[in-house]
Amino acid sequence: MEVSVENITKLYGFQKAVDNVSFKVNTGEIVGFLGPNGAGKTTTMKIITCFMQPNEGTVKVGGFSVTEHPDEVKKHIGYLPESNPLYKEMPVIDYLRYVAELQGVPANQIRERIREMVQVCGLKTEKYKKINELSKGYQQRVGLAQALIHNPEVLILDEPTSGLDPNQIVEIRELIKRIGREKTVILCSHILAEVEATCDRIVIISEGKLVADGTATTLRKQAQDKEILKVTIEDGDRNQIFARLQSLETVELVDLLPEHTQAFEVQSKPGTSSRKAIFRACVENNWSLTEMTPLERKLEEVFRDLTINN
Repeated sequence: MEVSVENITKLYGFQKAVDNVSFKVNTGEIVGFLGPNGAGKTTTMKIITCFMQPNEGTVKVGGFSVTEHPDEVKKHIGYLPESNPLYKEMPVIDYLRYVAELQGVPANQIRERIREMVQVCGLKTEKYKKINELSKGYQQRVGLAQALIHNPEVLILDEPTSGLDPNQIVEIRELIKRIGREKTVILCSHILAEVEATCDRIVIISEGKLVADGTATTLRKQAQDKEILKVTIEDGDRNQIFARLQSLETVELVDLLPEHTQAFEVQSKPGTSSRKAIFRACVENNWSLTEMTPLERKLEEVFRDLTINN
């Protein structure tokens, strides 16, 4: 089920928490929604899930407007907020039954839906325990189960791995990937590694504005304004090689990579490539060029460029 966000703006007094943001999430896609603290991520999620209305713009879930048909939209959305508000004195089974009733799951289907959620979310050994007896990781699993209990086509997850240890993060990540094969998922986070490992596409906002939309690879390439190469050259003096690389007309900067005595990071001048010049220099000096690999910028660097002083 498609989620379409078109030109939404949300004001708090005179401050724009969300400023004319538009993006689309296609059926069966896992999209990471990124931004620094205060960027407007949670506000956008609350608009999509009908917790609040935008001052301007429209949001449609499966063709239904969140302002005109909120009850219909809610039927198709499962939501795990960052705070994960659980009734912790209730046993897992009782809590899931309670949520299923609230979500309007037919009485004759509730038992089967609970059984499926226990299986999908890995709660089999914990299902009779009270929620407050569970680890943070299992409580997050219960939160996912409550978001999925009514079998929604769209799943909204706000910081689903917040506060988890590394093992729990991997478990929740794999669970989200499995769910994403059948659902449309929007994962709101500021943990870049988590989003890159889980999501098909990344949307970034900063100060309420959309600043990027694409795959992690696409965003790196768009931000890559100059060629960066890892070059390994053997059968020559390291200092002579360094000096020759630095003297090439197309080269802006050469760094010696510490992990290898003969490996260099070569940055070309904007709009140029140094590959042919490096190859010719090696031929002229009888050096062995054993590696010439383009390096991509890290996603963290791209994120900082897009969200600092935007």
